[in-house]
Amino acid sequence: MATIAGLLVALVAAIHVYIVILEMFLWRTPRGLRAFGTTQAFADESATLAANQGLYNGFLVAGLVWGLVAADPVGFQVKIFFLGCVIVAGVYGAATVSRRILIVQAVPAVIALVAVLAAG
Repeated sequence: MATIAGLLVALVAAIHVYIVILEMFLWRTPRGLRAFGTTQAFADESATLAANQGLYNGFLVAGLVWGLVAADPVGFQVKIFFLGCVIVAGVYGAATVSRRILIVQAVPAVIALVAVLAAG
């Protein structure tokens, strides 16, 4: 179960690596526009804000990776904390921006959290 939990945490981290790339580097590109359903004008005006969001998602990635490499009990605690952060951010994003965020971010984090708790 610990292996499955680790893989699920790594998957959540990988999702957020992709989000970092989209928000920080691809925001104004056709791929970024499609991913977030924005117009070129909006993307141009909000690029700095998106890069800031991307940086925060990068901190989530760093925390999840830290949880994966740290020895227990610290690794376990860090995974719980950062998965909780992803879940809260995903729920908030779903409530304020798009329900799709719930599926893309929060649901994988909930599944990983359940696996981590079961393995712990």
